[in-house]
Amino acid sequence: SAISYRSWKSTALSKKKAAPQPDVAKNRMERIFGFRKEDLSSWQNLVALLNRPSDPASLGIFRFLFGLLMVVDITQERGLSHLDYKYLDGSPVCRFPLFNFLKPLPMDWMYLVYVVMILGALGIMLGCFYRLSCLMFISTYWYIFFLDKTAWNNHSYLYGLIGFQLSLMEGNRYWSVDGLRRPSIRNAHVPLWNYTLLRTQIFIVYFIAGIKKLDADWVEGYSMSYLAHHWLFDPFKMILPVELVSLFVVHGGGLILDLTAGYLLFFDVTRPYAMFFVSYFHCMNSQLFSIGMFPYTMLATTPMFCYVDWPRRFFSHFPSFLTAVLPFTTPEPQPSASCIYPETPPDRNVSKPRFKHKLGAIFTVVYILEQLFMPYSHFITKGYNNWTNGLYGYSWDMMVHSRSHQHVKITYKDGQTGETGFLNPGVFTHSRRWKDHGDMLKQYATCLHEFLPHYNISDPEIYFDIWVSINERFQQRIFDPRVDIVKADWSPFRPNPWLMPLLVDLSPWRTKLQEIEGSLDNQTEVVFIADFPGLHLENFVSEDLGNTSIQVLQGKVNVEIVGEKKNQSLQTGEQMKVQGGTTHTSNNDHVTLTFYTSSVTLRVISVLRPLCQRIPNSLPETPQKKRRWRDSPWCEPSVPLLLVNVLPSVVRFLMTAIAMRNLLVGLPPVEQLQREVAFANMKEPQSVQNPDERLKDEVGHGEL
Repeated sequence: SAISYRSWKSTALSKKKAAPQPDVAKNRMERIFGFRKEDLSSWQNLVALLNRPSDPASLGIFRFLFGLLMVVDITQERGLSHLDYKYLDGSPVCRFPLFNFLKPLPMDWMYLVYVVMILGALGIMLGCFYRLSCLMFISTYWYIFFLDKTAWNNHSYLYGLIGFQLSLMEGNRYWSVDGLRRPSIRNAHVPLWNYTLLRTQIFIVYFIAGIKKLDADWVEGYSMSYLAHHWLFDPFKMILPVELVSLFVVHGGGLILDLTAGYLLFFDVTRPYAMFFVSYFHCMNSQLFSIGMFPYTMLATTPMFCYVDWPRRFFSHFPSFLTAVLPFTTPEPQPSASCIYPETPPDRNVSKPRFKHKLGAIFTVVYILEQLFMPYSHFITKGYNNWTNGLYGYSWDMMVHSRSHQHVKITYKDGQTGETGFLNPGVFTHSRRWKDHGDMLKQYATCLHEFLPHYNISDPEIYFDIWVSINERFQQRIFDPRVDIVKADWSPFRPNPWLMPLLVDLSPWRTKLQEIEGSLDNQTEVVFIADFPGLHLENFVSEDLGNTSIQVLQGKVNVEIVGEKKNQSLQTGEQMKVQGGTTHTSNNDHVTLTFYTSSVTLRVISVLRPLCQRIPNSLPETPQKKRRWRDSPWCEPSVPLLLVNVLPSVVRFLMTAIAMRNLLVGLPPVEQLQREVAFANMKEPQSVQNPDERLKDEVGHGEL
């Protein structure tokens, strides 16, 4: 980790005629770890270690790759591709910011935010006005990140952290525009803590993810069992059954790789093998999951564990006529005031630690301790612990939990008349993630409470009945359906009082559930449910379902056929048939285990459905709303793949150009704006409507 220091030191020592022979043990430790025990013996020695001169080459290459990947990421996961849909002006939409006071800017200004972010990422990539570019990127990035919790995930958090770290580093000293403008920083040493911080961050990502996978569900092979059916694992399925591929390859292999990758990448002997397996792992992830640039970003971090002068040796093998555009291969880095040199160079007097050297060391130590603490800080943020380890997007708790939702019902009650009704899940919002998180459910209920009075529902109470299965358990309620969430108490620092406990005592039943499901033919759909005492479940069995039956695995269930006013009590092992097109209610006095089986034509048909849908689920197409580029007549099968991939970026560029024009010179006439937006989205312009009628069409709730 200190190869540039070692090479500089060996040159300096060679000039001494009678250099004493170093201790063999000390040399061995330095060869393995890159530092000596004495470097950790005092604060002064630690400051000197963290500020040792290091070659800027590896940091410069990573800076370039990170900036490039972020430019691509902004148009994808950061939301630029659907900005005009997500932040449509005048559309009543429920949002989920980290802090409730955070609000999106008007749509044209949101485009400006993304323009600033893209310019910042480009500046980082090119090393142009480096500090300003970093500030532009991280300020807008964290604003977008905090603005929408439904887009939270660990790798988005990682991007923000790396951007923040780069803003404090000397990342523009190799292969940068700033280096061309300022010869004093060109190819100059960077302090070792620049590499220490990035390497430790990536080590934490791997290692903490491995620690979180020591969960019983992962070790026993329940968290991601569906992955074994992917074609990527076909070579393993040639020698192992799919169950063992899931247990040993998916879960066992993932656990071992995460726990060991950081260590194996650090040491010279194991690094080549680690780089092969880590690269293979991330290439597989790019095909298994829709996680944007994350696999490629992790691939870009892997060379950071190599000797820091690897780019010089790598690019030295390229033809000489490419020298003008390739990174430096010679000369050796020049001294820098940012580093502490064990022996003062002839033209510098920087051998003594200065305030900025101590500040860099303090920041490195504090930052690493904070990152080690953050994944286990959920005893503080208790309100976020909804069957996961708190703030999922901050904990490196990656892929440990798989969920499936079978039944989601939203009930409103008029506070004055007592009238009740049902809302289509997802109304007034573009996200589905609120179903799993108590903080988002509280925000969603508060938003519905504000919107529904516009549709003659006074002082509404909002109740949620959400059934979730986590890691192949029974479907069970996650929140208490009897609690009005609008008035319910929620705090990030107190346990959620209306969160239903996960029925972990029933986890051993999963083996039995797999046996039951395996005994059924492919035309039979099965749903396993577990319910709490004192609650009831009201289900509608579609006419599309034939031969539907209810069977009790444990406990006692009272079933009432609503239309026929018939009641039947079922004990453990008993079952009854339910006719299609009927509604029935299940009541129980204690925890019960039940499963439904239905013969279906299409297996995608769900057994449990909401009783009534009063408000449509999605917003209709409007001139301002995003139109999918795949629907464009330009996208015929004969169009080359490159053109198909470029079209979305062209659309985003045109929409961004329109927004920037609006901010600079003002809004044009409505007819002109409609034509421009229609052209940008490759569709025919629509006639101008009355503003009230247009808003009614946009929100899609005219019948209320």
